Amino acid sequence: MSYGGWAPYVPVAKRRAKAAREINKLRKKGVEIEPVEVQGRKIARTFWGEAWCSHLEQFSDYANRLPRGRTYVRNGSVCHLAISKGKVEAIVSGSSLYKVNIKVTPLPATKWKNVRKQCAGQIGSILELLQGRFSDNVMAIVTDKNNGLFPSPSEINLSCNCPDWAGMCKHIAAVLYGVGTRLDHQPELLFLLRNVDHEELITAELDIQSATSKKGKRRRLAGADLADVFGVDMEEPVKPARKKSAVRGKIFTPTAAAVRKLRRNFGMNASQFAKLLGVSPPTVTNWEKRSGKLNLRQRTMDALTRVAELTPEQAMRELNR
Repeated sequence: MSYGGWAPYVPVAKRRAKAAREINKLRKKGVEIEPVEVQGRKIARTFWGEAWCSHLEQFSDYANRLPRGRTYVRNGSVCHLAISKGKVEAIVSGSSLYKVNIKVTPLPATKWKNVRKQCAGQIGSILELLQGRFSDNVMAIVTDKNNGLFPSPSEINLSCNCPDWAGMCKHIAAVLYGVGTRLDHQPELLFLLRNVDHEELITAELDIQSATSKKGKRRRLAGADLADVFGVDMEEPVKPARKKSAVRGKIFTPTAAAVRKLRRNFGMNASQFAKLLGVSPPTVTNWEKRSGKLNLRQRTMDALTRVAELTPEQAMRELNR
């Protein structure tokens, strides 16, 4: 029975239990679920996450409605959030499970060119980018309300299948905050969302750094940081005569198909498998999209070799330590 067109109140615990059952059904169907988990009261803690939330709160259209989603994202109601080129797809637990779709216009080529031009050549800016420690100048470039990387409301299309008539319901608001939480751990997803290649920004800076003194040392340092933070597997010399790993009686060769098969054999999604290896989820996604043998860094190859020798039970235990 409904009251005034609205469904009767359902206790939070009951809603959460129902949502968990539905999410488990999706997992069994092979859907990779990536929940948003907020630690404590603060939704975003790093530069990227905080900057995303602050940017959206600047706009009057959003400022009055975004607070409706804070409780939802804090209490774990965003059961799934996936960011890809130009879109965010999410599942939010309310009186039912609701699907949220957010489309974001690609960053115009002229804006991206301008961002690259302004950031290039600034000493240490790539390390600042990775660590979120920006100079005032670089910070002003990437967070500029009109010319930076963050989208404006006119570049965002919002959709939710809940019965709320509002343009931004609490489920959408929760997902928008959830994006900020996700950027805390995976800042490279902002570039993916705006459909630009962050490697173009990185390459430009590295080219400039390579012309400076001690270029070898600086290039290795930047490469290591880029791989860890941006999910870019930078090439470095691999020791010769490395043995390939035997997986259940077979020789393991690091190809996209082999990595995908190993991950699925463990029953893990990309985020879990990435955590097991000590890399970022986009790195795993990029591996699985490539063709031929993967050219991995020695450290990454060692990690992959080690986990390839585990049984699914051992891998899951190691993940949960």
